[in-house]
Amino acid sequence: MSQQALLEIRNLSIDFPNRTGIVHAVNDVSWSINPGETLAILGESGSGKSVSASAVLDLVDSPPAVIAGGQILYRGQDLLRASKEERRAINGKKISMIFQDPLAALNPVYPVGWQIAETLRVHGVDKATAHARVIDLLARVGIEEPERRARQYPHQFSGGQRQRIMIASAIALEPDLLIADEPTSALDVTVQAQVLALLKKLQSESGMGMVLITHDLSVVEKVADRVVVMQDGRIVESGTSQQIMTLPQHPYTRKLLDAMPGRHGFDAAQEAAIHGRTLLEVDNVSRIYGIRPGKAAEAGPNAIRAVNEASFVLKSGETLGIVGESGSGKSTLARMLLGLDKPTIGEIRFDGQDLNAMSAAETFKVRRRMQFVFQDPTASLNPRMTISQIIAEPWAIHADVLPRKDWRGRVIELLERVGLKADHIDRYPHQFSGGQRQRVAIARSLALNPEVIVCDEAVSALDVSIQAQVIDLLKQLRGELGLSYIFIAHDLALVRDFATDVVVMYRGRIVEKGKTADVYNNPQNDYTKRLLSASTAHLPTAA
Repeated sequence: MSQQALLEIRNLSIDFPNRTGIVHAVNDVSWSINPGETLAILGESGSGKSVSASAVLDLVDSPPAVIAGGQILYRGQDLLRASKEERRAINGKKISMIFQDPLAALNPVYPVGWQIAETLRVHGVDKATAHARVIDLLARVGIEEPERRARQYPHQFSGGQRQRIMIASAIALEPDLLIADEPTSALDVTVQAQVLALLKKLQSESGMGMVLITHDLSVVEKVADRVVVMQDGRIVESGTSQQIMTLPQHPYTRKLLDAMPGRHGFDAAQEAAIHGRTLLEVDNVSRIYGIRPGKAAEAGPNAIRAVNEASFVLKSGETLGIVGESGSGKSTLARMLLGLDKPTIGEIRFDGQDLNAMSAAETFKVRRRMQFVFQDPTASLNPRMTISQIIAEPWAIHADVLPRKDWRGRVIELLERVGLKADHIDRYPHQFSGGQRQRVAIARSLALNPEVIVCDEAVSALDVSIQAQVIDLLKQLRGELGLSYIFIAHDLALVRDFATDVVVMYRGRIVEKGKTADVYNNPQNDYTKRLLSASTAHLPTAA
């Protein structure tokens, strides 16, 4: 490898001993990065990408981890042999890191300006200089009114703004190398594009190297110079970004690319879907916070219009994608569809019946016909219940659906329908992967034979190949059971793959709606155009 490498990892192996043996989390891994270069480390959860990068900053807990072999060379110095004092002089100053979840990484009890300044003070910068540098850094990463906002706390910023604050802290000492661990995975598509553009701008200004850890191939496509692909702790392929994205050699890389949302164009069968009767009608619905129900005329300047005059129709067999950034009103609209929140004005009719005019008994009966799949299956599945108890719980609530003696057999049927096995029935949620847990959540949503399933960011937290598997499962169930879906997402490429129709929301309003192909190929609204330009959904399909 080049002698000019900024950082070079040679034959690194990291093990995690446990009761049953040794987990080889990182196995004989080698890669390097040069000044001014962006290296993407690509792979799914458990591939070893974050563990190998964390070892560079000595952030791997040891014990339990054991560095079994290899070298980590920063400008020729082996960091694994460096003293604590030598490491402290390098970490933060020469090599810095941006973490995936800024809300977890930022201390909630200190102002953000104080936290950025702490990075500077630890490395000997005096208080006055540090304060001036903080204001400059916040302005540099696009935070408006930096003097005022430096005194605010993390919860007073949006997700994208918090990630910008983390970037400001990471570049405070102008490091040679920046390690970014999934820096945009939880961000809306436009905010993601802004953060990536910011990182590339800062890189061009300072000449720093950047290691980007990700499972998102669209991010790799946009910013990486070279790519390392990891699977099960090993590097299975490496090359330039163009080589990896257009001519992948390893089957695992080809599998990841094949699962990339939006890569194969529109599904002809999806476009030609036969739609049945009208199931759901949303007619001029608004949800205004800060006033009494039915008193929209009293809305003052402090009232918050979370949803504003929304109207659309869902027919049997359709999948309606609802897209928009955080705060656009998507989830508030979903809550109203399920009766968890009531519209301030407007009507929601299910199969011709006004949901708001129903009695409690009527609402109880209708709810079995509409089910929900939440974003985070870890949070939505009770950790103290077995999979059998979780899936059977709806039958305990709706006692007339299925006799108790048939529960276990039906649970097994549902597990097998979603691609799980009968012997999974007595396990607990923590014994499954994220994708498997989401399959359990889907099985539970099918227990009452619903007609509509509302999916609120149901696959956004999953790796790309698991995401593709879950979408394929939902498509299969749509065909076999005649299900209709409300599919809420901020990933436009994913919606392109799955939805027959799409609604675009912006600041509580529906700004565009229509057939998915029509909206994507010929968007009319400027906001829709901006969303598509920031997404991979508009990219030409791969050969």
